[in-house]
Amino acid sequence: MEFQYYLPVNLIFGREKVNRLGETASLYGKKALIVTGRNSTKKTGLLDRATDSLKKAGIETVLFDKVEQNPLTSTACQGAALSRASGCDVVVGIGGGSAMDSAKAIAFLSKNEGDISDYIFGKKVSDQALPIVLVPTTCGTGSEGNGFAVLSNPENHDKKSLRCNAIVPKASIIDPELMTTMPRHILASVGFDALCHNMEAFISRIGQPMTDILSAEGIRLLGKYLIRAYTDPADLDAWDHISWGSTLGGMVIHTAGVTAPHGMEHPASGLHNIVHGGGLAALTPAVYEESISGAPEKFALISRSLGGKNETDCVDQIRHLLAQLHLSTHLGEQGIQNGDIDWMVENCMKVSAAGIANHPVVFDREALRNIYRKAL
Repeated sequence: MEFQYYLPVNLIFGREKVNRLGETASLYGKKALIVTGRNSTKKTGLLDRATDSLKKAGIETVLFDKVEQNPLTSTACQGAALSRASGCDVVVGIGGGSAMDSAKAIAFLSKNEGDISDYIFGKKVSDQALPIVLVPTTCGTGSEGNGFAVLSNPENHDKKSLRCNAIVPKASIIDPELMTTMPRHILASVGFDALCHNMEAFISRIGQPMTDILSAEGIRLLGKYLIRAYTDPADLDAWDHISWGSTLGGMVIHTAGVTAPHGMEHPASGLHNIVHGGGLAALTPAVYEESISGAPEKFALISRSLGGKNETDCVDQIRHLLAQLHLSTHLGEQGIQNGDIDWMVENCMKVSAAGIANHPVVFDREALRNIYRKAL
């Protein structure tokens, strides 16, 4: 048995831990670029709380609040320009996965010249970025626990992640109480995304003992507590567990990667800007129906964690969970058309080749095309 596991992030987990933002960020800089979305952190008052905490710790702040649902490479460039012009020396990302991924990309571009797509596709490499502190407000992407930043290129619709240890956050403050302001439909979407991260890392061909342990626990936690939080938003114990399950999902994909469901979803949301969790909800059952034979023991564990018996009812359990979350859907309902399938297949092989190769059953183009049709 040989493996390597390296993930240099300080995880600060617990209720009211957001109050430690100022003291935490002060370890890394004196002038912070706050990266967030356009509305939610303002409506909840979190942006004001965060700014006050930073200022009390002696940190100047500059606000960048332009992040969209599926963050764009052009938005990251705009944020980095502001960071450089303002002389920021630390980046604080506050919000969901889009805000956190944008914060990472901005921190990277603040220290590196050129087209970020060249770094995303490995034409250029760098191990430099401004230090990053993250505060997630959704329990979905797990971006607080890895070195990935998923971005969409508005010019060619490529949706792919920048990946390097330089953008692993120096610290992430995971405060489950911040998650409780999410609308239920957002919780359903991001919660299923978190489950998918854990499931995909668990079945990945490049998984290893540490990721197997962590992802199995993430699947268990989300399988047990996601519906509880969805049904009763006042259940803080459930929020604790699904927040941790989400972070685990982010951690394991840093090492084991994602597989075919994410690989096939990125072309769909890159092309039509659909909600990521909705795309996964449409694709995951269709993908897994063609995948059980590649890792039956692992699909059996997934099924049991979701209330099933073995690998034969794994897909049924996933569909049942989606129904409980009112997230049963098809790609066609989200604007994907039959005429998009050939483009998505080719784009999948371009942007998601690693995820397709790491899946327990490796799909060729015709298999991908058939799965897209089933999910349509």
